[in-house]
Amino acid sequence: MRSATREALSSTRAVLADLGGSADLATGAEILASGRVIAGASQLLGLLADPTADTVGKKVLIDRVFAGQSTATRAVLTAVAGSRWSSHQDLLAGIEDAGVRAVAATAEPGTPIEAELFAFETAVRSDAGLELALGTKLGSPAEKSALVERLIGAKASVQTVTILSALVQQPRGRRIGELVRDASRIVADQSDKLVATVITATELSAAQAARVARGLSERYGKDITVNHVVDPAVVGGVRVQVGGDVIDGTVSTRLADLRLQLAG
Repeated sequence: MRSATREALSSTRAVLADLGGSADLATGAEILASGRVIAGASQLLGLLADPTADTVGKKVLIDRVFAGQSTATRAVLTAVAGSRWSSHQDLLAGIEDAGVRAVAATAEPGTPIEAELFAFETAVRSDAGLELALGTKLGSPAEKSALVERLIGAKASVQTVTILSALVQQPRGRRIGELVRDASRIVADQSDKLVATVITATELSAAQAARVARGLSERYGKDITVNHVVDPAVVGGVRVQVGGDVIDGTVSTRLADLRLQLAG
């Protein structure tokens, strides 16, 4: 992530935090919906992302275009537009980040949003037809949102449904798995946690999973949410990914390394 975008994200998150309880679930949904509007209007996106444009003028434009949105939503959008982003796509990612955080912050303590997001990703990954229906560029955003509601509306928290419904309507070139993992990372960070994806050839027992989570928590100094993936292709061992860190102790990787050494 480039420095300009890091600073812009920090500024936007600070404004969102200052809003406190005035940024409710509806605010989060509005921010995410506003991101779709901005993404679909290239001229508007260009104006808001232009670092040379007058900040006051940007605020006036936001107040006019999003007059029907809450004061909190417009405050976040103004913060986004008033920051310098490294690219137009980074600005859109910043709006998504703010929207997901606003939604996640409304959940009651203990609401398993990350686990629900992972369960949805797992279900989609195991069903090619479902993945196609949600990932195709031919389907309408409204139809994709309705599909999410039918799939998990009665099984997941309203926060998870709100986040997923927004994401499938504006994937920004990402496959379902990637956009869900991005959201899970944001949700965890909002609660000062990290998400670890642990891949093994067979299921971990509850005790093994607890040991992995405990060890990672000690290593990173934060609470860890573990998403466990079973993949027989790894043969044995374990592969762990936490953000950009990868710890790969799988048999398949060691065999691949050995083949490379032999070939060399």
